[in-house]
Amino acid sequence: MQLQPFAGPRQHGEGVAQGVGVVAGFRTAGDEDEQPVAGGGLGDEVRGTVLAGGEEGFEQARRPWNLAVEQHVLAVVEAADADDVAALVRHASLAGLTIATQPSGHGATGDTDGVILLRTIRLDALDIDPGERIARVGAGVTWGRVLEATGAYGLAGLAGSSPVVTVTGYTLGGGLSWFGRRHGFASQSVRAFDVVDAIGARARVTADSDPDLFWALRGGGGDFAVVTAIEFALHPAPRLYGGRLLWPADQAPAVLDAYRQVTGAAPEELTLWYDLLRFPGAAPMVAVDATFLGDGGDAEALMSPLEKIPGRLSDSRAMLPIARLGSITAEPTDPGPGVTRAELLTGLTDEVAAALLRRPIDPLLSVQLRHLGGALARPSGTPAGRLEEPFALYLFGVPGQDGGAAVRERMRQSTGALVPHSGRKPFTFLAAGESAASAFTPDALARLRALKRARDPRGIFRSDFPVLGVSAGGPEERSDRS
Repeated sequence: MQLQPFAGPRQHGEGVAQGVGVVAGFRTAGDEDEQPVAGGGLGDEVRGTVLAGGEEGFEQARRPWNLAVEQHVLAVVEAADADDVAALVRHASLAGLTIATQPSGHGATGDTDGVILLRTIRLDALDIDPGERIARVGAGVTWGRVLEATGAYGLAGLAGSSPVVTVTGYTLGGGLSWFGRRHGFASQSVRAFDVVDAIGARARVTADSDPDLFWALRGGGGDFAVVTAIEFALHPAPRLYGGRLLWPADQAPAVLDAYRQVTGAAPEELTLWYDLLRFPGAAPMVAVDATFLGDGGDAEALMSPLEKIPGRLSDSRAMLPIARLGSITAEPTDPGPGVTRAELLTGLTDEVAAALLRRPIDPLLSVQLRHLGGALARPSGTPAGRLEEPFALYLFGVPGQDGGAAVRERMRQSTGALVPHSGRKPFTFLAAGESAASAFTPDALARLRALKRARDPRGIFRSDFPVLGVSAGGPEERSDRS
């Protein structure tokens, strides 16, 4: 059923800033009764900002982090607090509408036509209990803020490479951390979720209070409830050594050989990423990024095969405060366009290594191998299960005037040549047009689908990668792993 804005007069509700419009109500196409639903304007029900198409600020508010993704929505709500989220869900339930939650816009697929886009970035409470090693964060809190706060106590959360990604979105997808080889998925450290369910009721979800929903939220995505806060365990990190080694691209084969040697014997405290790089305006290069939970001398001894390779352009490795974790890869902290693809590799054989180096990476900007294994390969008690594959391949490029066709074709060629890969992908590595089915085992997917039908039968919530179908309007109930 196609949804359209109600054609009646627009209003401004109390508590909404001067000049900011509100959604007066919605009707379904073909309805004879064109009165506003849900008792009037949404702007009268929430204290945060409500924007609909045509209003000042709407175009900026609807944009995702990845500017290559076109994201059409019915309205954007920036919630002021958890009560706002509950009010929005009740409104959507009465009006027969769907909500897609994006704290900061990361992970967007463009599968949002006709939905209300919920931004939770203003839910920014952050509380650290160093004695209990527990953090409690609102849905808008980023990993950079968490690590800044925990570093003073020699503690860390299981953050990824970017400081501007929110804890909530990352953790709902499982969360592959720099420290995952030592401590597992970020979602395994969660102790409790504060949520709003499909009828607009607020609840605290733990392993004891609601084991099924607790399991699903620890890596199954945002299809089951709106998470307004997360409580999770922190891990000791009194010493962190990390940085980037960089060589010209002609050393890529030697660096890959050494990388295979080091990762083959690496303890769980050491994580290495191998990266073929092509920065605009610069010659191609090859890098190894590293983190080590321990002293620099120990890390350097473990990485000695890499240090023997001549022609190094730079070496930024040093003892780091945990708050500078994001400086290792120095990923962009502002939105921009990009095309990504990922695969899990079942091995890094001679054949895979040769295929990886067979041709220049152009037009891609990055071809990256991430070392997994360790705790990630053990049972997790989460929808992700265990990652038996020891490496992840992650490809990145920027679309050109062809809309990204050349980048996607290069990615297709790369992944087709890099056999063996499992066909499975980590949830947070899924790209637009891919299916949630690729992130889970058949049993886990069936359990997630059953929970979705039971807890959200009317489809109030839409994840970036819905468990009942594929993103971007794909067919429901896909059972394949492609």
